[in-house]
Amino acid sequence: MSLISISPLDGRYEQETKKLHPYFSEYALMRYRVLVEIEYLIALSHEEEVRELPPIDSKDTNQLRDLYKYFSHTDAQRIKTIEQTTRHDVKAVEYFLKERFEELKLSEYSEFVHFGLTSQDVNNTATPLSLKEAIEEQFFPLFEKLVIKLNELADEWKNVSMLA
Repeated sequence: MSLISISPLDGRYEQETKKLHPYFSEYALMRYRVLVEIEYLIALSHEEEVRELPPIDSKDTNQLRDLYKYFSHTDAQRIKTIEQTTRHDVKAVEYFLKERFEELKLSEYSEFVHFGLTSQDVNNTATPLSLKEAIEEQFFPLFEKLVIKLNELADEWKNVSMLA
């Protein structure tokens, strides 16, 4: 275990917890924040009340979704670099997205990133989503294996009396 670990999970249990990194690490939180911002923007673009924001077509929607589907450690590091200036984690995600929109030639949507949202709106959506996906993709499959194993053991030992 590293002497600078925040908790035992960071060190001695890493082999057991590394499957949870995509859901609960700082990198993961950044990715989930990007996902929330992108999906919100896509939904917002199809609201008639926001006339200044043109509907995002399917080609551009795919490009935008690729930002979180293929979110990399380089992307996360860029957000950390921006955060050194902004001193605000969600604002750093916003600026990161605006940079990426520029690269993708989608700058017409840039000013609507984070439009009408607070940081808590983003965090309070990103965090439960990470928990939901971790439960669905990691916990449930392990739990199903456990139930199968318990059923096998119950069947194997069903004729053996045990003291209780």
